[in-house]
Amino acid sequence: MRLVVGIALATHLVTSIESKPPIGPAILDVLAAGAGTLLLLGLWTPVAGALVTVIALWSTFSHLHNPWTHIFLGTLGAALALLGPGAWSVDARLFGWKRIDIGDRKN
Repeated sequence: MRLVVGIALATHLVTSIESKPPIGPAILDVLAAGAGTLLLLGLWTPVAGALVTVIALWSTFSHLHNPWTHIFLGTLGAALALLGPGAWSVDARLFGWKRIDIGDRKN
């Protein structure tokens, strides 16, 4: 899921830069691509996922064209922020991968 969001944000930046947008939306696209790069690496995944969610919500309400892409990316960003980085990430190598085992209920 991290790879899909990271690649989608990077390609969105490339396509938006080719159309030469005004500076405001271009800054949002660069921030989103930076968060996408962090997601690709698995570094600061909860922070990057939350940043993707905020940027996608901002883009949804500020742009009048096709909001569904931004809604989809915002939903995936929120899911990544809540799920965490996963086993194959820089965060897992730096801080260890957390696993919660729920034992049997004893009466």
